[in-house]
Amino acid sequence: MTPVLANTPVIETERLALRAPAAADWPAWRAFLASPRSDFIRAEDYDEGKAWRAFGHVIGHWVLRGFGMFVFTLRGADDALGMAGPWYPAGWTEREIGWTLWSEAAEGKGYAREAATAARDHAFSVLGWTTAVSYIHPENARSIALADRLGAAPDPAAGHPFDRPTLVYRHPAPKVPA
Repeated sequence: MTPVLANTPVIETERLALRAPAAADWPAWRAFLASPRSDFIRAEDYDEGKAWRAFGHVIGHWVLRGFGMFVFTLRGADDALGMAGPWYPAGWTEREIGWTLWSEAAEGKGYAREAATAARDHAFSVLGWTTAVSYIHPENARSIALADRLGAAPDPAAGHPFDRPTLVYRHPAPKVPA
């Protein structure tokens, strides 16, 4: 028996399926954290033990908060391409919409935008969020470009939970039907 997170939503977009993280995602997560692709989200050099604890954090967030980052895959496949979703660990200033693209082969195809859009829509419509930010390292040009494409704008007045330079992008409030 392979343990799974129960009662977690699955979101489908035109090309992707967003689901809760699973034990089978560990190798892809570990490879991502060991690569330079993760430089902007890691505070320290790669260490397998820290990668393991970070993956436990991703899974545990679902248990503790009832929501968390979705692993996204191509519809009909189960190979993890990355993560996107609502994120709010203890001690954080605000609720975040975060994303990471684990696979270099998945770059440039719009998957991160598609996943982040679906996850943000879920946070606003299902979770009832009225605001969200994305915390981005100032040198992470790809994430800054994605935040711009998502309609988020820099919010220099917003705080952040990090002891390193961080840009805070505020996402547009959800449109309320008239």
